[in-house]
Amino acid sequence: MEIFPAVDVLRGMCVQLVQGERSTATVYGTPLENAKKWISLGAKNLHVVNLDGAFSASSENARVIREVVSETDVFVQVGGGIRSIADARGWLDAGVDRIIVSTFATKEPQSISALAKEFGSDRIMAGVDARAGEIAVSGWQETAGDYIEWAQLFEQLGAGSLLYTNVDVEGLQAGIAAEPVKALIDAVSVPVVVAGGVSSTADVLALKSFGAFGCVLGSSLYSGKISLQDALKEAEV
Repeated sequence: MEIFPAVDVLRGMCVQLVQGERSTATVYGTPLENAKKWISLGAKNLHVVNLDGAFSASSENARVIREVVSETDVFVQVGGGIRSIADARGWLDAGVDRIIVSTFATKEPQSISALAKEFGSDRIMAGVDARAGEIAVSGWQETAGDYIEWAQLFEQLGAGSLLYTNVDVEGLQAGIAAEPVKALIDAVSVPVVVAGGVSSTADVLALKSFGAFGCVLGSSLYSGKISLQDALKEAEV
């Protein structure tokens, strides 16, 4: 199973939020500093989120995110604020390995098909952010229907993978909610990367046993509750 350390970018700095609330931001230095730190500890993947983009314009933080892409040699997936085909194309042409489309995918589902046709399904990941079983959009401020039905639609339209984030447990460092994860993985055939609540090696092992392709380490990694080395070791067992 793959491990994706999170590099969440807000106003040019690397931060972690609780439940997606910007007022809870804890700053951990620059995105590039953190990216290089996780790579030095063994990371082969990075999960980069343009938090300003998730709330406003996708052009925010472009410079520092492009710096992470150009100054590292690992697999980088980027999400947050991708609101058009042009936005998506810009990141993919800039060297990002895979983009994550979330709110845009729910508002214009056919965009997944268009992007998959142009760039290949492997580079297109659909975001399935869920709160209480419904997909959460627009910076998690609104819900728009059953998360599994949306996941299945995204797969049918050509998404090569899914990012499932359980908003109910995201940032709380209290563990994953197993049942929603299992239900989604069982409902689709494309790889699923899981975010939200991954706080221990037991969580990593559980996700691996469910058949998750990977998981994102965020708040618990930055607070020191889980170490990257331990997570990588369990993922490889």
